[in-house]
Amino acid sequence: MILYTSDVCGAIDNNLADLIYTIITIIKFGVPILLIIFGMLDFGKGVMAKKEDEIKAGQSMFFKRLVSAILVFFVVTIVQVVINFVDDKNGSSESSAWRCANAIMNGRNRR
Repeated sequence: MILYTSDVCGAIDNNLADLIYTIITIIKFGVPILLIIFGMLDFGKGVMAKKEDEIKAGQSMFFKRLVSAILVFFVVTIVQVVINFVDDKNGSSESSAWRCANAIMNGRNRR
């Protein structure tokens, strides 16, 4: 038995679209928060050890995490910008794949 479910652009179920948008939102807010928490722990360990090598190791780890966090955060942002840009240039086609991706990534998946 097939149940009727509403979908985004005739292809993706709304529940999946909501899940994708939730994951994107968690990445956008969670990555900076986790960076702050882990950075405090890295520097705290080095300061508590009172050794120059431990402090430098904490700084090194923090900068590696900073670069990783920036890459993850900006990949999502760059994808959203590209999709918005291409969707604007694509015209007003209602069934456009770019329009569907734009709706999913920006949380506008309800018709």
